Amino acid sequence: MEYSAPWWLPGGDMQTIWASLYGQRRRGPALAFKRERWITPDMDFIDVDMADAAADAVDPAASPEQRTLLVLFHGLEGSSSSHYAEAFGDFARQHGMVYAVPHFRGCSGELNLAPRAYHSGDFEEVGWILRRMRARHAGPIVAVGVSLGGNALLRWAQEMEGEAAAYASAIAAVCAPLDLMAGGLALGQGFNRLVYTGMFLRSMKPKALRKLAQHPGLFDRDVLLSARDLYTFDNVFTAPLHGYRDVEDYWRRASAGPHLARIRIPALVLNARNDPFVPLASLPGPDAVGDYVTLWQPEEGGHVGFPHGAWPANVRAMPDAVGNWLLQALR
Repeated sequence: MEYSAPWWLPGGDMQTIWASLYGQRRRGPALAFKRERWITPDMDFIDVDMADAAADAVDPAASPEQRTLLVLFHGLEGSSSSHYAEAFGDFARQHGMVYAVPHFRGCSGELNLAPRAYHSGDFEEVGWILRRMRARHAGPIVAVGVSLGGNALLRWAQEMEGEAAAYASAIAAVCAPLDLMAGGLALGQGFNRLVYTGMFLRSMKPKALRKLAQHPGLFDRDVLLSARDLYTFDNVFTAPLHGYRDVEDYWRRASAGPHLARIRIPALVLNARNDPFVPLASLPGPDAVGDYVTLWQPEEGGHVGFPHGAWPANVRAMPDAVGNWLLQALR
């Protein structure tokens, strides 16, 4: 990916924050989502926002089931209204694709029911979603995972190996924290801790407390309230609720970085080298991936930022590049 940030947005933090808050997300009208509620195998639910961009289809006569389906797995505390989700939706609209944004549990605006939430290694949930998508959609399926969702999507492809091709033709991970230990510790320091971690905890703590009200005794309330970084939060909440011994066990076993060579479908892994969430030293080199994985590591972009163009900039450069790579992989 050839990318250069606007001169007036220097550094990874500026490129991250500006893109999220002020970057223009669409070149056309907003997608009209239709929300579906899917009951999970453990009798919980997830909400999936679906949009059929038929107006600009390459083959307008083709039914939605025959056109390409783009599935987006959002990042930590993300949703179909996140800036990157709207930008990828605009790409899907322009290319006549069917677009789906499944929400991880608790991220659609309504608390889920089970004594669990979601996490960076949630490949079983990703797999269940893609199986359901495949069962209802006859055309090609491509998937993008952003940040946490990117790591989980890569973990799914790694676990599935050659069987992944039955459900997705190609995948892409954008700004995924491939080494969760490195990323988690980076978010616990300095500016990252003050701004980004504080932002995440402001939404994650109330959700966790509501989960505790649903399931009394699920975790230690006082420890959760005292959490000032993701290490403590994940240690008291995320790790034990999802079958991990502790936060270090979770971050080690859920990280996609060590297993990239196991992937057996075309996979794009995009990480900006100035991403404040993902330390440069933690990024994989060519010797860490197999023949199916393409690495893009531009010098700039921040974390899911990649603002582009004149003031006030837009955030379509990254979805355009990633989306076109996926379409090329189909060919």
